[in-house]
Parts: sequence; C-alpha cells; structure tokens
Amino acid sequence: MSVSTIVIVGAGQAGASAILELRANKYEGKIILVGDENHLPYERPPLSKDVILKPSETKIEILSAEKLADLGVEVITGNGVEQINAEQHNIVLKDGTVVAYDKLLLATGGAARRLPELDALGKHVYTLRNLEDSQALVPVLQPGKRIILVGGGVIGLELASSARYKECQVTVLEQGPMVMGRSSPSILSEFLLAQHRARGIDVRLSTKLQKAELRGEEVVITLDSGEALVADAVIYGIGIVPNAQLAVAAGLDVDCAVKVNENCQTSNPDIYAAGDVATQLREDGQYRRIETWENANNQAGVFARHVMGVEQPKANPAWFWTDQLDINFQFVGDMAAAEWHVRGEMDVAQGSAASFVLFGVTDGVIVAGITVNSAKDMRHLKKMVAKAAAFEVEKHLDLGLDLRKAA
Repeated sequence: MSVSTIVIVGAGQAGASAILELRANKYEGKIILVGDENHLPYERPPLSKDVILKPSETKIEILSAEKLADLGVEVITGNGVEQINAEQHNIVLKDGTVVAYDKLLLATGGAARRLPELDALGKHVYTLRNLEDSQALVPVLQPGKRIILVGGGVIGLELASSARYKECQVTVLEQGPMVMGRSSPSILSEFLLAQHRARGIDVRLSTKLQKAELRGEEVVITLDSGEALVADAVIYGIGIVPNAQLAVAAGLDVDCAVKVNENCQTSNPDIYAAGDVATQLREDGQYRRIETWENANNQAGVFARHVMGVEQPKANPAWFWTDQLDINFQFVGDMAAAEWHVRGEMDVAQGSAASFVLFGVTDGVIVAGITVNSAKDMRHLKKMVAKAAAFEVEKHLDLGLDLRKAA
C-alpha cells in the first residue's frame, strides 16, 4: 500500500520528532498533526525548571508555525481525537471532522496520576504536566510560601529545587524509602537526599498521607504518624497514566499502555505508538515503557524509518537527565547494576560544585554510568555501556586518565 497520508495524534516531543524524521527520510506525502492543546509542539523538561524560574526568557517551542509550514505539515490544534476507526482508516475529531490516514501514529503521552484526596480540595492543589500547569505555579512559588511536594521522584525533586530557588519553605513527602527510587541507584539517591536537605528542603521518606483538608486559605496534611503539616499550596507528582483510551476503544492491544513491537507498530500494523503512551517489546522479550525525552525521540525515529523502509540503527543505551539545585545529573544504562564505583570525589559539602562519575558494573562489565556536573564524560560512558566494556579499576577510576582514552 502506498503511504500518501500520515496522521500524527499528539503534538508533543514524539509527534514533533516523527515529523522531522519523516521529512529527513524523504517522505513526500501529506502529514497531518493533531493536538488537543492549543499550542504547537513544545519541550516539556523545562516545565519544572526554567518556565517557572525564568518564564520571560525561556523558549520551549520545538516547531514554529513557519517551520511546520516549510515542512508541509497540516496542523490541527485545540481539537483532539474522539475516535479511531481502524477498519476505515480514519479518525474522528471532537468537532466531528473526519480525517483519513494510511498510517497513524499515536503520540498522546500521559496524564498526571491522580490523588483523589488532594483533588477533592480544589484550590491550592497543583500537578504539573503541561504548559498551563507550569505557568499556574509561577505566582504560587513566591518567597516565604510554605510548599508541600508529594512525591520524591524526578519531577518532585526538580520542583522542590525550583521552589527553594524561589525562597519557598519546602517539604517533600515520599512514601518510599529513597528519593528517585525508580530511576536511581541507592548511592546516588543518598547523595541527592543529602543535597536537598543541605539546601533547607525538608525531605520525609517512608511517609504516607492520612488526611488532607482545607482550613481557610491553608492546606493541612496529616501524615500517617499523626503529625499535621500546614502549607499554602500542595503540588503532587506521583507518576503518569498513559493516555491510551483511544487505543482501548479501537481494540488495540493495551496493558497499562499501548503495546508496540520493535518497529513501534501496535496490534494493527497501520497504527503505531511512540513516547509515554507506548510500552515496547524489548530484546529480552519483555514489554517496558520508558518516560524520557530521549525515548520519545528514539521511538519517533523508529516509526518514521519503518514507514519509509529504512534500516534501523542499533539502539543506544537508555539515557536521561535531571537538573536539580544547580547540579546536572545524567544517567545511561541499567540503574540496577550490581555494584557502583566512584570516579572523583562524591562530597555533599561541595554543593553545586560537586563533580564526579559513577560506573555501574555487573559481572565485571560496565552496564551503566552516571555523571554529576560532568556532562562531557557522558559521551564516553555511553560508548562503554554500548559495547559492554570490561571495568578496570586502575584505568576507569584514574582521574589522570582522560575517559575518552578509556572508552
């Protein structure tokens, strides 16, 4: 079947990347981009940081109207998809418009996982998922305000950092035994925890909410210990729920997200999925979903190349980053590595001046790496992880040896 029309549902990172990859691979047919937000595609990582801290200076647009026009993309914003008719190869928009496709990409992302007991309070309770959410926090995070953050994952800690930078009084509540527990080894989690506490952020681990209520213009959170905390605002971030409702209704194979094969195809070969909404079949035969900026780009590229019949390159090790407290952290590979080795000085007292590298090793092989304020070394760590290099203590931990030569 010739592919004359490709429809992309979701005007985020994956959707924008898919457009660029299609045109880079010489696709000359029609591309229609459909988004339920009123915005053109924009970057989401800055929402918890620069959009709050430097709103007038921060540019997050990925593809401008001019660029989309140059790429020959028809753009529909503020009009999401109501239904997919897989047999008829069309979608129905919320205003009733029917749009036909030859190939369809679902890049619908995810929504904030809800906490009903907090949502019930209405005012003074916030989540962060889109641009409007971020903009709503700008007047909230003001000097002296008491802010409670529920969730000690990446978003929670980035928001805690931003709130502290704005001179708020910040408390983080995490029900698990460590911060960033799903994406970080304990050695770095302990370093992060110490850094946040050293900057005056009150981080409570193994802590659960028992009750939440409004008292006038204050939010009172009662913990499982019986302690009551009073705040001017509560922000929670406890993960996302993939926006897979369209796929479910269309009869596609879905577990917690839309299941796709190594080519990002769903159970319908003409429908693909990429980004946070997709759970992909991996080399070990398991389906996994990865919530990173890089994964959205990678899967968009896989989709575009498969549609164009272009050979897929070898997959790179998983990589992501976070910026907290003026410190840049980058991660690559398997964070469940059996052992971790420190290159440099892992000194909490150095604060934002701290700089070191962590090697994750399993069975003598480098399977992961972390850089802290050492971004230049990440390229070399990626190479070592990709080729499963043997770890050599004398070589890899020698600060006198350029890691480029060790790679």
